[in-house]
Amino acid sequence: MALDDIVARIRAAEAKAGRPTGAVRLVAVSKVQPLDRIEAVLAAGHRLFGENKVQEAAGKWPALRDRFDGVELHLVGPLQTNKARQAMQLFDCIETVDRPKLARTLARLSDELGTCPRLMVQVNTGEEPQKAGVLPGDADALIAECRTLGLPVVGLMCLPPADEEPSLHFALLAKIAARNGLDELSMGMSADFERAIAQGATYVRVGSAVFGERVYG
Repeated sequence: MALDDIVARIRAAEAKAGRPTGAVRLVAVSKVQPLDRIEAVLAAGHRLFGENKVQEAAGKWPALRDRFDGVELHLVGPLQTNKARQAMQLFDCIETVDRPKLARTLARLSDELGTCPRLMVQVNTGEEPQKAGVLPGDADALIAECRTLGLPVVGLMCLPPADEEPSLHFALLAKIAARNGLDELSMGMSADFERAIAQGATYVRVGSAVFGERVYG
């Protein structure tokens, strides 16, 4: 199946980059995918998935988790503060922390709930006004604020501009992570994940290449 092909390509890219087998994990992005396709990927043994919207994830993943053990769920789309509580209770990792207000909300809820998912700071490496993410020049300050708040920031995430060489953006993200002592890098999608792996990605986010083209209602 397509999942096997993507995993094989990830392993080949790891080897080419001189990285250990298994250094990179596949986040299968299941947004707007029919349930039967998600179930097929689960049945094949994959357990790490990404969703863009809290409400969509809440509508399908609790029932799937009742049927399949060991699911790990990442939020890979923008998070509104009014959805933060639900997101914290649903996701194992939130990859899209991008502003101080959200960080403060997550810290307050973490105190209330007594737990917090792992977090990544999203960096808008292309400084695109229409995209979420902290600007590269402000990333260090946001990471520092998250740490001051006691939040479990483990890495960084980016989505490069569609019309620019992604490797430059992956290298920038890796540089920001290195100087802040962060180990995880979520970068690379269907068209460019091999290049992301060459630049140090630890998570790659692949959707339609795993599940098939999305069908929007």
